[in-house]
Amino acid sequence: MSTHHVVPPEPEMMVWGYFDATLEPVLKVKSGDTVTVSSWPAGGEECLPSDPALIHPLHRRALDELKNERGAHFVTGPVAVEGAMPGDVLQVDILDHQFLIDWGFTSIIPLLGTLPEFDTPMTIRPHIDRQRGFCSLPWGKELKLDPFFGIIATSPPKHWGRVATTQPRAFGGNMDNKELRPGTTLYLPVFVEGANFMAGDGHGVQGDGEVCITALETALSGTFRLTVRKDLSFDAPFAENETHLISIGLNEDLDDAAADAVRRMVKEITKRSKLSPEEAYMLCSLAGDLRVTQTVDQVKGCHMMMAKSHLP
Repeated sequence: MSTHHVVPPEPEMMVWGYFDATLEPVLKVKSGDTVTVSSWPAGGEECLPSDPALIHPLHRRALDELKNERGAHFVTGPVAVEGAMPGDVLQVDILDHQFLIDWGFTSIIPLLGTLPEFDTPMTIRPHIDRQRGFCSLPWGKELKLDPFFGIIATSPPKHWGRVATTQPRAFGGNMDNKELRPGTTLYLPVFVEGANFMAGDGHGVQGDGEVCITALETALSGTFRLTVRKDLSFDAPFAENETHLISIGLNEDLDDAAADAVRRMVKEITKRSKLSPEEAYMLCSLAGDLRVTQTVDQVKGCHMMMAKSHLP
């Protein structure tokens, strides 16, 4: 029988802006257990609404008590999983997401984003209607909410030292992939004993690309099932849902990120079918949808969607 655990969104349970293999786990669970973790919106004081009553007391504590290092994101954890060892894979079943607050923000930040000619700082703070599942934009339109965590990660290798949350890497991290929503399973390579799962950077809704550098940045609570897989081999993140395989490519160069996503899909198709690499490559051209995940995190992302029904 699996056990459910809850990590409260207290500053003692999270860090601000970095990953580090030397972090002590805030919780240890057994393989197959479920855990609910929560995190606050990315950014600092400049992102807050003017009404202090809208700021959750634990968010206020996190801003006051944690030291911001290297990146903008609050990440909760690490959660160690019993039996996970380097070379294994952590299977992360994304089960549920809930909003913690009724607001989010989207900002333009000079010198960042896909179009740096947008050089005037600007922030909007859409209201989140949790009951209806929509957010209200200042120009009078609404968007349907589609929440996900921008950051889902295992620990980086110890010899990498302390790394920023900004760039996604082989351990996952700031992938900003909107397909990583409830109902999806993410596979992450394990680099340290215990795997040391972390999550943060809640998004209320985001388009592929996240072009202005922010999505609807908000606070989320998420429930995940964490399972150690010793029968799988992934050296980078890979995902699937009920209907699709989702390969993930990450690279400073967008062309290379796209090539990585295709290459990883070809490899997975050949593992799951009797197709040759050449046949799998042609299938990707015929039926794979290659999408730009994000173009703003320095290490860019592409992902390919392949319907499982196309595999013989």
